[in-house]
Amino acid sequence: MALISRKSFQLYSSSTPASRSALMTLSRRLNFISGQRKPQNCSSVAMRMMCVEDKSQYTFCRKKHVQLQMQSLSVNEAVHLCGDTRNCTKSNNVWMDEQSFFKRLNSLCTSKEILYFLSSLEAMSDTMASAALQKISELEVDDNGLKNPALLENEVFRALCFQFEFESSKLSNTGLLNALQALINLRIDPQSTLMTSLLSESEERLGRGQLTAEHLCALGESLLELEGPSSATLEQIVNHMQERDVKSWSPREIVMVYKILEVTVREGKQWQSLLNRLNGVTLHAVSQLSPNFVSVILNSLVVLHQTQAVLLVTALCKHSVQHVPYFTDHELVNVLEAFLYFGQKMQIFTEALERHVPKSIHTMHPQTVSKVMQYCCKKMILSKPIFDAVAEGFISSADRLTTDQIAAYVIPFGTLNYLPPSVSSLFRKLETVLRTRLRHFQPHTLLNLLHSCVLIQRYPINFLPKIFSPYFLQKLQAQPPGLNRVVMSQLTQLFLTVTLECPFYEGPKLLSKYQVKAFPTPQSSLDVHLFKRVKTGLLDLLKKRIYFASEVSTPYFYVVDIEIKLDEEGFVLPAAQLEEVHRRIALCVDGQNRFCAHSHNLLGEEAIKQRHLQLLGYEVVQIPFFEIESLQNTRKIADYLHKKIFPCTYGLSN
Repeated sequence: MALISRKSFQLYSSSTPASRSALMTLSRRLNFISGQRKPQNCSSVAMRMMCVEDKSQYTFCRKKHVQLQMQSLSVNEAVHLCGDTRNCTKSNNVWMDEQSFFKRLNSLCTSKEILYFLSSLEAMSDTMASAALQKISELEVDDNGLKNPALLENEVFRALCFQFEFESSKLSNTGLLNALQALINLRIDPQSTLMTSLLSESEERLGRGQLTAEHLCALGESLLELEGPSSATLEQIVNHMQERDVKSWSPREIVMVYKILEVTVREGKQWQSLLNRLNGVTLHAVSQLSPNFVSVILNSLVVLHQTQAVLLVTALCKHSVQHVPYFTDHELVNVLEAFLYFGQKMQIFTEALERHVPKSIHTMHPQTVSKVMQYCCKKMILSKPIFDAVAEGFISSADRLTTDQIAAYVIPFGTLNYLPPSVSSLFRKLETVLRTRLRHFQPHTLLNLLHSCVLIQRYPINFLPKIFSPYFLQKLQAQPPGLNRVVMSQLTQLFLTVTLECPFYEGPKLLSKYQVKAFPTPQSSLDVHLFKRVKTGLLDLLKKRIYFASEVSTPYFYVVDIEIKLDEEGFVLPAAQLEEVHRRIALCVDGQNRFCAHSHNLLGEEAIKQRHLQLLGYEVVQIPFFEIESLQNTRKIADYLHKKIFPCTYGLSN
């Protein structure tokens, strides 16, 4: 975070007598008096009389300026800023009540208007002044920092800062902490005397136990922004929080405690007891949470590994559905990461994304689009509205994407085996991007990207010589995860694809030492229950178990679920027989986990397997779960298999 140079605030410690005099002249209008004693007619004499009882008064103004004195206050009283004591009547804006002040403040749209408004007032409370600083910080700061550094030289702004620095011990908790937050947001140098004064006073009050839960949260937020997780004071704040009644906390306080706990737990501190209480209270407050609060809490639950808070996570995920159109890019990324981390998948959330993403695709940050695609890919959600919109977004913005974002946009199309209506334009654009930026891709990212293309019959012929080159393979091996079995399977499948589907390819081949003997079959890819039902039906159909083999390894890297051999006349041969085999039938027993979620669309890995088996000479017969799940008994399954495998007739070899 860029910080304003301390030189901008040298007036607090090393300004010339002339500049101090000018500052004092302005500051007299912002002098502090007790919030319990708002004068109706503030004559100089009356003001002095108000202060005469306290021997520890501090005389702020000097010589030619009106002598205004300030009583010492309790930290819970409001301090008020008072100006020239002449003409101090309500009709002349000597005192503006807070409701009117905040109404006017909220109507102002520029810092110039706010500072002019403040200069017109003869009196204001420190909470009003700090609120004005906060509004200025909201208007003047964006992602790139302070928009107008000249603001810091404005006389009204400087006078306010002067008052807050030298009267910090007399500020209310709210005024003190709001001013601290605003000045942090304005990128004031944390080493300046102004910031040091406010921080020291805040920490002293923390040590004396004078801060409420709300103020503890405000201080914690400021310290996180200013010092990050290394702040030693954060642990003190959590210790104080543990002593407070969690049930009375507002949603903002709940959110702030989660954020503080994120960093204290990371530092090795355990606050699970407080977390359990916090999770319980948050569960009952979910309906009150704003989009930002939902996002922050879900992110905290991920960071804090709160996998046991199932009810809270589920409630937050459900509540997030209504906020999808209102999440910022960063907030939506947090929510999607929580869905992935906690294994949440809700149809209503997907439907909300389907309404939001197509409308927002050209304004969403690429990283947000990447996270949406990652979510769909991990959850096997083939959402045509989302994928079609992302394809269009890629075509128009690919040149501005990072290489990781390019991969994140495109890989899910292969994984979920989907070609959008704009498929031709999509892959033309991808080829153009690869041609110009190929060397910028990390080796594993490039391999994943090109492998996903062949899953949906898009062949990166021009780039395969690079993939199969010894130099590239060495780079793959040198970077995590190296040449593990998954990576070698991708290389082997790329090589098999060009061998079977691109016979015109004449470039380098993949050396045998980089090829796997068999593609890995994840245990979860085989639906054991469905597999057992199919085998039972086959046994009823073929009468003997010898006529079919299950989970057969082939010389072509794939494992066939069930293999049936036929002779030249169409008779079924014993599975162990090697001679006179004229035809081979490969039964692909496809359970739900080989399809996209809530869909009959095969995943890319299964689609390429069946395509390759067919090219290798097998007669591929698909047995999908949705065709067989309604069949109630073995006889019906046998009849179904008869029609699928032997649509005309069948016989058994003697």
